[in-house]
Amino acid sequence: MRVRPRRNRKSDTIRKMVEETQLNVANLIYPIFLQAEGLPKHPIQSLPGQYRLNINDMLKEIEECLSLGLTSFDIFPAVPDQLKDTTATYGLDAENFYLNAIRKIKEKFPSVTIMSDVAMDPYSSDGHDGLVENGEILNDKTLEILAEMALVQAQAGVDIIGPSDMMDGRVGIIRDKLDSAGYTNTSIMSYTAKYASAYYGPFRDALESAPKAGDKKTYQMNPANKREALIEADLDEVEGADFLMVKPALCYLDVIHLLKENSNLPIAAYNVSGEYAMLMAACEKGWLNYELAMEEMLLSIRRAGADVILSYFAKDYARLKQL
Repeated sequence: MRVRPRRNRKSDTIRKMVEETQLNVANLIYPIFLQAEGLPKHPIQSLPGQYRLNINDMLKEIEECLSLGLTSFDIFPAVPDQLKDTTATYGLDAENFYLNAIRKIKEKFPSVTIMSDVAMDPYSSDGHDGLVENGEILNDKTLEILAEMALVQAQAGVDIIGPSDMMDGRVGIIRDKLDSAGYTNTSIMSYTAKYASAYYGPFRDALESAPKAGDKKTYQMNPANKREALIEADLDEVEGADFLMVKPALCYLDVIHLLKENSNLPIAAYNVSGEYAMLMAACEKGWLNYELAMEEMLLSIRRAGADVILSYFAKDYARLKQL
């Protein structure tokens, strides 16, 4: 046999020499959960190893991550029910605990990259990403709320705005709002193809943000659809997105690849809470090797075409790379 592919696998040196896909800590964003000041560190039962943190605990967590080379964070607020209402008013309050925490993080660690979450559900008594009237999610009435939310986040120091709501036209109105206020350098990572997935359960446990009625299928994408993601991507590009995200990641590797092949923008993927919880459960049972399975999972997302991966494994992967 003249052609023997195994010759390029015969040693670790040669395998690394011809390795097609590299995954670096710089490709990762670490999602972390913030709660109000004074509350004790709270373990999230369905996300083993993850916690709701007050600002002091979060500063310690970020400092530890920085020592591992992990420099990008997506912060999600766990808002008490008494601060929620139907119009997400607390999310627009420049002095809410979420924005105060962002200011403190940027003051102590000015070089870190902070991504935010823009949607009504953390602040909404209805638990939906948009404004609810008579059981309907109103697209256009939601847009100005989202734009104002994005602006107060940018004013607090957020580097990357993350619209996760899936309302039509939200990227454009947010971009216009930011630009008109002088925040032309604030990036937008749009949740471009966010599917109505069964894999969000642990995240909703963490934030206690599940819908009070109905579901999110009128605005999140149908898991059966792939080409529809191209429509969403084209709109987000035209409206001014800087990154296009696919969420979840593992069941949608084909969609990640599709966007990578059809867009010149960086592609992000969210390795969501349910994907993390599945692997953690199997590893706790001793059925899988945690470090090997974690790295393979992240590598598969990167190989599919993701330039950026949001993952609860980010800190452990950074620690593994330092060994």
